[in-house]
Amino acid sequence: MLTARLTAVLAVTCAVTSSNIYLVQPVLEQVAADLHVSEGAAGTVPTATQLGYAAGILLLVPLGDIRNRRPLILAMMAATTLALVAAALAPSIGWLAGAGFAIGLLTPIPQLVLPLGVALAGGQRQGRVVGVLQGGLLVGLLASRAYSGALGELLGWRQVYWCSVAMMVVVGLVLLRALPSAPAKATGLSYAALLRTLPKLLLGNKVVLGVCVSGVLVGVAFGAFWNTLSFVLLREFGFGPAIVGLFGLVAAASAATSPMAGRFTDRFGGRRGQLLLIGTAILGWGVLAIGPSWVGWFLLGTVLLDIGVWGNQVVNQAVLFGLHSGDHSRLNTLYFFTRFLGIAAGSAVGAQLWSDWGWGAVSLLGVLAAVAALPIALAAAPRAGQPQPASPSVR
Repeated sequence: MLTARLTAVLAVTCAVTSSNIYLVQPVLEQVAADLHVSEGAAGTVPTATQLGYAAGILLLVPLGDIRNRRPLILAMMAATTLALVAAALAPSIGWLAGAGFAIGLLTPIPQLVLPLGVALAGGQRQGRVVGVLQGGLLVGLLASRAYSGALGELLGWRQVYWCSVAMMVVVGLVLLRALPSAPAKATGLSYAALLRTLPKLLLGNKVVLGVCVSGVLVGVAFGAFWNTLSFVLLREFGFGPAIVGLFGLVAAASAATSPMAGRFTDRFGGRRGQLLLIGTAILGWGVLAIGPSWVGWFLLGTVLLDIGVWGNQVVNQAVLFGLHSGDHSRLNTLYFFTRFLGIAAGSAVGAQLWSDWGWGAVSLLGVLAAVAALPIALAAAPRAGQPQPASPSVR
């Protein structure tokens, strides 16, 4: 049963583990200077981490359908901690990129925690449960950017990783006591057979395919922004790493509105949820496209973009969790794998566009990606009062 106390523990777990993915972004300038590489080379570290995260989602998260999630989550907590230690000790950009890939590979823990929370809630109120847990995840993302920038400016970028090591150890010890056993529902599948079901799940259901394709496009819009923001704020406004990190806190509204997005979806349906939230992301990029004429446009645009992107993610997961419960880990795998491929692509292309043509080109990419996602998401989402019927489990 999902109690209030356990919900809080799971939300904190999502917060701490998700923070590992974006630690390096506010201190990219420091990394480049310390390791004597260009900004473009430093940008490979968050890209490698995001690619690793996508690989971890693809290869590790499906195990939640055939293995008890408790030992799986605890093992991944321990492995991620070791990868963070390797990053803190990195002597070169290649080492750091490799450690970043390992961090991403080993830390898709929120994607196991989210279906666990839905299962412990008895499959009810999917939108609300996902919204609350994702709210914790977003607090972690926002806080990581803030403390990463501030701590990096005070003590150096390596101390950012050591701080995360300490937090992972504390949360791991709490989970050791609080995390319940969560036996799998699809125990008849081998690991190889489990992975072979993924293409069938993706291509055999138009809801899953539509959610994933639109997720890729929204991910491109998101990755292009956050991987270039530190360069824009430094070059156009002269802000250092601490301000860049604190800048992420202006998007705190996205953490507060994630539960609201879940309740909205439960009440009004996924289609209206997609229209509202992807529309908000498009509006956010429209504001950001005004450019570096005034930092206030970046503040407003960041808030709108983050509310739209993360609210859209709540809607997408609520729609997917309306399908067969025995497939939830694999559905989460497909969604987050494709989503983070989109984020990684947006990060890489956005950085190159910034280097070659500036902020206008990055803004155009963000707007076009979000606009392209909207009709696909609307076609996949059920109308209000017509919940998506649970599909049979894929074997």
